[in-house]
Amino acid sequence: MATDYAALKAGGFMRQKQKNTFSLRLKVIGGTLTTEQLRTIQAVADRFGQGYVHLTSRQGVEIPFIKLEDIETVKAELAKGGVSPGVCGPRVRTVTACQGGKCCPSGCIDAYEIAETLDKRYFGRQLPHKFKFGVTGCQNNCLKAEENDVGVKGGMIIDWEKDSCIFCGVCEKACRSGAITITEDNITVDAAQCNNCGRCVTACPTGAWHGESGYILSFGGTFGNSIQKGSELLPIIKDTDTLLRVTDAAINFFDEHAKPGERFAKTIERTGWDALKEKVGEAYNG
Repeated sequence: MATDYAALKAGGFMRQKQKNTFSLRLKVIGGTLTTEQLRTIQAVADRFGQGYVHLTSRQGVEIPFIKLEDIETVKAELAKGGVSPGVCGPRVRTVTACQGGKCCPSGCIDAYEIAETLDKRYFGRQLPHKFKFGVTGCQNNCLKAEENDVGVKGGMIIDWEKDSCIFCGVCEKACRSGAITITEDNITVDAAQCNNCGRCVTACPTGAWHGESGYILSFGGTFGNSIQKGSELLPIIKDTDTLLRVTDAAINFFDEHAKPGERFAKTIERTGWDALKEKVGEAYNG
């Protein structure tokens, strides 16, 4: 029986230049693996590969030199340790993420939790071309959200309480976008300059600044043969339900309008940014 290489690639087994040999891409959500999963990967790489793994640029793990005749056994052995093959081809890929607010002092959101939510909702969905999500916890942008078809960045909606303020100037110095101006008895924020980073909230010694966490989305990023920075089309999103309505709208727009083999950025350019902005705007407004 002929080998179905397309099906193998869809299931994470990518052909190597060596005959009947594959590099297996594993499913890794948000760059996180348990120690049990790591031990399982090590055992499989030692037994069926060549005793090493490759870490991809998107937080993935690949086990090279898997033989064709071992594929089913490899999948079974991985499953015992809670490890699944990844995907390749025209579908939603592994969701990348930093550690976010769970660990990082700068994090405005729990980036891994959002990555898990997006993974459960979209991972492996068949589309006209590959589609990538990236989640980063704050404006430090460690995961480079704008390189993804849809990027999610943590931010804060800020508010200042005058009665608690001692006008020390720490917030003005902490604000990297120059949005905060202090006088003797008042503070003003230039909304056009504020990037919702939340540094004023974390820097304030008296708790005069308050922040509500939210999501800043970008659309149409690519980083490969064609490089394009994703664009922000919406105000900061306050809740997960709205976030998912917007991501649903974006991915459905791509599914409905893209030509086979066309990335999201090219689809947006061809159909027009206004068309996408209208769809995600409707989702944002409920």
